[in-house]
Amino acid sequence: MSVHINTIPLENRSVNYILVIFTVNEPLFYIDNNVEAMDHADYLKSVSIFSDLKDAELTSIAKNMSLSSFSKGEFIVMEETEGKQCFFITQGSVKITRSSKEGREVILAIITVGDFFGEMSLLDGETRSANVMTLEETKVLVLNRDDFMATLEQYPRVSIQLLKELTIRLRKSDLQIASLTLSDAEKRVGLCILRLADEQGTIKRGHVKIRKFPYQHDIANMAGTSRETVSRALVLLEQSGFIQREGRKLTIIDYLQFQREFD
Repeated sequence: MSVHINTIPLENRSVNYILVIFTVNEPLFYIDNNVEAMDHADYLKSVSIFSDLKDAELTSIAKNMSLSSFSKGEFIVMEETEGKQCFFITQGSVKITRSSKEGREVILAIITVGDFFGEMSLLDGETRSANVMTLEETKVLVLNRDDFMATLEQYPRVSIQLLKELTIRLRKSDLQIASLTLSDAEKRVGLCILRLADEQGTIKRGHVKIRKFPYQHDIANMAGTSRETVSRALVLLEQSGFIQREGRKLTIIDYLQFQREFD
């Protein structure tokens, strides 16, 4: 940027006007879309349905995505609304819920970075089957329906991985439905902990750590019980030496033993 200052005198020379001319030789801000797409492509490597693709293929898909940010407690998707996009979580976490006839929230899943949602409506053309609400500040990459369907057509490996992912989710849903029929509420809480360990936990020397364990009312909505029951169950599990809690971090002391006890 260059600046020229010229002084223009009046005839009586008692006052001077100052004329300032700004000449912009180059843009003040420059965003390289290719660099942004490459950053998004690096993230897509962590998403299960894209795991078989090469870097160039991931970059091509990433160019069709846009980044959106949401505050804690904000709805990203509303049940029964039209579905035009799917979402890939790059930061934060969300809960997928439905409302019972009595108006009670039922949590179907809690998912975090590397997970995705919203693909069902794009595949069958029906309205959204559930609500999706953020549990913390969350960022997602958004892919429109046309680009999503084009990706499935262009990369059959993505379609195969998507089928695998949908099968895994169906099996988890079957287990959750089965657990809700149990009369033992404490065991339902244990099954919820196992599911969260499988989806979000990190294992080391037989211990499994869940760094951001959901709040008790969310666990209650997952297990189909009350918050008081969840609180009592967590205390019993800790006293029995199954788990250890520190703030929101929960550690399963012996994962294999815990699995034998509650699975």
